Formats: sequence, C-alpha cells, structure tokens
Amino acid sequence: MKNTAIHFKNVTKQYHLYKNDKKKLLAFMFGTKGGYTVKVANDHISFEIKKGESVAILGRNGAGKSTLLKIITGVVLANHGTVRVNGRVGALLELTAGFDPEFTVRENIYLKGLLLGMSKKEVALTEDAIVNFAELGEYIDQPVRTYSSGMRARLGFAIHSHTNPDILVVDEALSVGDVKFQEKCRAKTKEIINEDHVTVLFVTHSMEAAKSICTRGLVLNDGRIVADTHINEAIKAYKHILSGEPISLKH
Repeated sequence: MKNTAIHFKNVTKQYHLYKNDKKKLLAFMFGTKGGYTVKVANDHISFEIKKGESVAILGRNGAGKSTLLKIITGVVLANHGTVRVNGRVGALLELTAGFDPEFTVRENIYLKGLLLGMSKKEVALTEDAIVNFAELGEYIDQPVRTYSSGMRARLGFAIHSHTNPDILVVDEALSVGDVKFQEKCRAKTKEIINEDHVTVLFVTHSMEAAKSICTRGLVLNDGRIVADTHINEAIKAYKHILSGEPISLKH
C-alpha cells in the first residue's frame, strides 16, 4: 500500500429515495420503515490508483461518478466495502462552497485554506499566487457577495489548485470562466500533474480533455466499472455506452 493513493475493494453505496418529504422525516425521526426505493449508486466497485497516476472517470449522467468522488473526498460514507485514501485531497468539485459572502477575497482564502487542512503559514505562502491566478484585480478587497458566479468559481479554482494536494479530484471544473481562463486552468492542472507528482482523478464528458490530461480511464455504467484500462481504450468503451452498444464487464 506504500505507493497506493486510493484503494477501493467491493465498495457499495446505496441511497433511499423517499416518495415524499413526510415519509423521509418519519424515517429520520422514528425509524419508520418503507416508503422508499433503493438506488444503488456504486455497486461492488474495486480498483487501485497508484501515487502520481492521472485517471479519467467516464460515464453517462447517473452512472455513479459523483458518488464515487464523494466517497473519496469523505463527503459520504460507503455502505459496504473497504476504502483507503492516502494523502491530502484537493477537490475541484463545488468550487464556491464554503465561502463567507461577507468576507473579502483574502479573508476567504484563509477561511477556505484552513477548512482544507492547511496551516496559516501554508496559506500565507500561497496567498499572492492565488490572488494573481484568480485575476480578480480591483475586486479583491470587496465582499464575495458582490461577485458574479463566474468570479466566485475562478476564486474557488485558484484556492483549491494551490493547496498542494497529494490527490487532486476534478469534476468538470476546467469549464470555469472564459476560453482563455479555461486554458489557464488546464495548464495549471497539467503543471500540478507533471511537476508535483500529484495523483489526479478527472471526471469529464469531454473525451479530448480526458486524453489531454489522463493516461488511464475508469468507465462506469449503472454504478459498476465496465472498463479500467489505458485512456484510449477507455474512451472506446465509453463511446460504446453512448451509442447504446452492449459492453461486457471488466474482469
């Protein structure tokens, strides 16, 4: 396990989908049974990712990709199976989550940095780099509530990409801002991969973006891994799914 960044063995995550809020409340308050259907988001998933690997997570909407990332980042817990994550996780998922709308950029940098497990010293060393990367100019001393959603997302990407993570989880975050800033985000992600030897998990619907960043692909369909292979072969498997052609599960 020394060189392993992420290890999943027979991991299953189920959700209870209640018919209405009343039944959900009764179940929460009194342990009432029934009134729901079971949705299996991840079904006996097993894989291992080595430190420094860059892996694309491919699949249609509802395939289980987001749940997989939430388990890795600790947002949700699996119902069954073994999960091991070795190292600090930087998640480019909900980029604007955790901001205080009344705080300025610099104040939010410290807030988010501390929430992500950085020390004040670490935040101080990266503060200027984050401000410069976000390109917010004269707005840096204004409360974040005055920002557009795009500006907040740019700030979120800048913070998360400068936290020196061991594992970087990216969920379509490279679509932040205009085309020029998107290229800047992709370049920063590649820099992290190439220079910092960071493990990268990249969830995307863009096959070109996946090929440009990743060397390996995990393809999910109906909550299960149907391919775990070189990125070019993974993309072929993903295309089969998109076209409705049958694909056998990986062994």
